Amino acid sequence: MTPSKNQDRESRERLRRYTARQKVHEGQVRRRKRDNIAAVVAVVLIGALGTGSQIFYAHGGFNPQKPSASASASASATPSASATEGANTGDVPAASIAENRSWTGTMILNKNVRLGIELDGKKAPQATAVLVSLIEKGFYEGTHCWRMSNAPTAKFLQCGAAKADGTGDAGFQFGPLENVPSDNDYTTGVIAMARASSPSSQATQFFIVYGDTVLDGSTGGYTVVGKVTSGLSSLEKGITDKGLTAVNSANDGSPKVATTITAATIR
Repeated sequence: MTPSKNQDRESRERLRRYTARQKVHEGQVRRRKRDNIAAVVAVVLIGALGTGSQIFYAHGGFNPQKPSASASASASATPSASATEGANTGDVPAASIAENRSWTGTMILNKNVRLGIELDGKKAPQATAVLVSLIEKGFYEGTHCWRMSNAPTAKFLQCGAAKADGTGDAGFQFGPLENVPSDNDYTTGVIAMARASSPSSQATQFFIVYGDTVLDGSTGGYTVVGKVTSGLSSLEKGITDKGLTAVNSANDGSPKVATTITAATIR
């Protein structure tokens, strides 16, 4: 017997309802899986934060040297055997991009702090090549200056993180260390590459020294890639003089004035 039109409609409606229920069920299963994974991650993070918050805060960063009578004398700018371990990862821009010359340009923070910059392609060809490449590709526009220190012997603003919590980069890490100060003294105006413990952990982040700074050289120091040639007074007036929110210590945290790089040029 040929099914009636009503039966056809009822069959189609049942199929529609069944398909809808299946989609709802599948969505619920996916959500439960995500919730379970999130719960596990949360437990792991809580445990990690309890024992390793300093490791998180040092991501892409560095540790200011504590002042002491013998601090500078005991530190060495020559990397030890353990400090030279590691290798480049990802698609690192070729050092030849630096062209063995000086590069000049501008970097604008928060639309109104204009810094003149100079990168040294002779003394730091690999780091210069990385910054030149990233600036030309527009990577830095919208990245964050997320960390600041205003300690008496460590005054710097750390920039170049894709995210406001200091994470996020261009997908590569590189070495070697270049043009490291022999006395561990990073003078006012210096631009140097931030890194974690390994000399090959340099990536997109750098720090601007706005007051003479002494850093721990026990793991090899930090690549001085260039300098600020103008605008430091604007940086201090508009950002660093406003203070910081303490995170790692009373003098080490995030700038109270949320700061992003809004434009950068190089030539």
